[in-house]
Amino acid sequence: MAHKLIEEICLQLGSLLAQKKIHIAVAESCTGGMVSQYLTSIPGSSSWFDRGFVTYSNESKMDLLDVGKQTLSNFGAVSKETASEMALGALNKSRADITLSITGIAGPGGGSSDKPVGTVFFAIAYQNKIIFNTSKVFPGSRENIRESSCLFALNQVLALTLNLQV
Repeated sequence: MAHKLIEEICLQLGSLLAQKKIHIAVAESCTGGMVSQYLTSIPGSSSWFDRGFVTYSNESKMDLLDVGKQTLSNFGAVSKETASEMALGALNKSRADITLSITGIAGPGGGSSDKPVGTVFFAIAYQNKIIFNTSKVFPGSRENIRESSCLFALNQVLALTLNLQV
């Protein structure tokens, strides 16, 4: 079910990005490239999809997206701060106009009392600033959490892109 919804949103988003001549890049951790895979499954996506960063480890977040070591040690990889730095890093390391980042705990292990399994942080950057940053806690299996994260994130990018003045 989520799969079809995600595909529909990607079609709408791709059409809108092409129409507005906006390029997107994605920085993913817990989704492991799933958003990039969905976006690039759209024919013609090369006209609006710039690149995807799969930064699963803390080292890759630092190396590829310039996430601060202090940020990771103070707030953790699954945090508002890390999601923001991932989105800004993707913007700085790409030719994209808008970027999306996702970092979370897909489970089944790895959760804690303050960040249970299913906790996911999202950030969207545009014109060198964060324009969206939130967290959600999704229920279900690892697959459900990852798909729910993709669906939620793509919906947010679509809504924000609709309102962008280009």
